[in-house]
Amino acid sequence: GQPLAPRRLSLKPVPKLPNMEAFLREALVKVKKQARGFLAPELCFQAVRAATEKPFAEGVRRERELFQVLLTSGQAQALQYAFFAERAVHRWATPRGASWSSAAPQPVRRAAVIGLGTMGQGIVTSLVKANIPVVALEQDLEYLNKGRKAVMVLLEREAMKMEGGAQKLDFHNPAHLQFTVDFDLLRDVDLVIEAVFENMPLKKEIFHKLSNICKPGALLCTNTSALNIDEIASATSRPQQVIGTHFFSPAHVMRLLEIIYGRHTSPTAIATAMQLAKALKKVGVVVGNCFGFAGNRMMFPYVQQAVFLLEEGSRPEAVDQALEDFGFKIGPFRMSDLAGLDVGWRSRKGQGLTGPSLPAGTPALQRHGQRYSPLPDLLCEQGRFGQKTGKGWYQYERAGGRTATPDPWIHSFLSQYRDTHGIKTRYIDQEEILERCLFSLINEGFAILAEGIASGPEHLD
Repeated sequence: GQPLAPRRLSLKPVPKLPNMEAFLREALVKVKKQARGFLAPELCFQAVRAATEKPFAEGVRRERELFQVLLTSGQAQALQYAFFAERAVHRWATPRGASWSSAAPQPVRRAAVIGLGTMGQGIVTSLVKANIPVVALEQDLEYLNKGRKAVMVLLEREAMKMEGGAQKLDFHNPAHLQFTVDFDLLRDVDLVIEAVFENMPLKKEIFHKLSNICKPGALLCTNTSALNIDEIASATSRPQQVIGTHFFSPAHVMRLLEIIYGRHTSPTAIATAMQLAKALKKVGVVVGNCFGFAGNRMMFPYVQQAVFLLEEGSRPEAVDQALEDFGFKIGPFRMSDLAGLDVGWRSRKGQGLTGPSLPAGTPALQRHGQRYSPLPDLLCEQGRFGQKTGKGWYQYERAGGRTATPDPWIHSFLSQYRDTHGIKTRYIDQEEILERCLFSLINEGFAILAEGIASGPEHLD
């Protein structure tokens, strides 16, 4: 029964909570961990903190100051650039004059995936999630059953994440997902993605077979991370239909899809692969054909410098820490363990950099007159392939485990290695780690741009 006085909430004092300090301290630790290297989340936290400690007008003033800091920061400019760069890559062009504006894609109503290893499993999962019916093919029943089990586990997980659950992912229906060892079932697919391991003779044999079985308009894609697209295409009677679709591991999670055209790849094939990327909710980037294309070619010198740093006295966890604190989601050694060290090893053996085909008398730390580190090869010879074997640059709780722990074995292995090769250990600071890894990555990017492998800097970034 009293008259109501006007009340401005902004003039009321902020109620004090008993455990405010402890709560804010914990929150800051979480924010720093989740957003390593990022300014904005930390400044947002400071704005919230000001709201709990100061009167309203002062809190708003503080928020404005923090906003000004962010507005003029290099990170804001970089994030805006990244936002627009991701949209710019849809506008692709090749040196021969083919481009996004004049090429039309073919419809993909049904797809096939050959090979159900780690990459194949992720690609099948991506296609099923995009509602594209899939035929999944393996060489024999044992591999097929193993692959089917793994794909089902991935799809169950994805279905749990999706709104509306498993009803939306109808993957138990053979019309949507079919497992087979019979190549003849590929006669009517619009697109095949080959995802067997990096072995040129094997890939050529598969493409020769596909060119005899698939219908004339079918697109033949290879998920290779470095092999020559033109050489793979030479095994077919339709090189214009052959294109590289390089997924990144794990394929159902990573958003990048590198699309590599060969000498004969048609503009329609490029447009269709770009359309597929869009359907899979991935960012398709069109690049030219060279060893490692753009993504892995930039990765080689980056990882190589990381390994040189170990030779000179650093440790895997120190290098990873420096790069993760800078803002990378995952450092080079944790990344190698995740992808599998055997992948690079197989590629280096294929190039004759290591293994039985290495000429006798080759110096241990040199190849083709350049510095070379055999450390990753030596790890693979010990059967240390990363997460899949439970040991790599780190140790894991079990084979297939995810939690990386520094491994004392690696530390003593490194010091023995340095002794063997007469390398003096020295202290390496964070600045040197960052400069050597990042500058070698950036320089390789410039080389790719100069050679016309990428048509613009956005495609690399």
